[in-house]
Amino acid sequence: MTHALGAVLAGGRSSRFGSDKAMAVWRGRPLIDHAIDALRPMVDDLVICGRTHGDIVAITDLPAPDMGPLGGLNAALHHAQAQGFDLVLSVGCDTPLLPPALLERLLGAPGPAYVANLPVIGCWPVGLAGELDTFLRENRKHAIRAWAASVSAEPIDWPTLANVNEPADLRRL
Repeated sequence: MTHALGAVLAGGRSSRFGSDKAMAVWRGRPLIDHAIDALRPMVDDLVICGRTHGDIVAITDLPAPDMGPLGGLNAALHHAQAQGFDLVLSVGCDTPLLPPALLERLLGAPGPAYVANLPVIGCWPVGLAGELDTFLRENRKHAIRAWAASVSAEPIDWPTLANVNEPADLRRL
């Protein structure tokens, strides 16, 4: 049986949103809580990357803050590896409508996999932690798609998912 850690990537600056989008309220609750609720039934434990929130374990982005989603994912992979997990299922704090079927598909992938049009949502074997360390040390753009390609992750096509980057996105929900 696979031992999975859920990671909510929440260390961004929310510059396009103009305020802390993780705490923006939708349907009476912060966006981050919707992401947590989607992950909770799919994984053995949860962490929040890049911030604190409630009583969920908070971990600091690696190798440093402000590295974007890959800093949070790197921290989650290292935490998962140290705690004996097999993989990390990552989501952004700004994706409140995550279908269980999508998360199940990612968890069932034979190797690393991510949502093609929203790569912050992915499933990553913990053995990739060292490769992500190396990737983040290189003088290049630190984008999830570029890293996913470098580890031959499978891009999974999925119908458009709601992703809140600007206040108008939240209003459209």
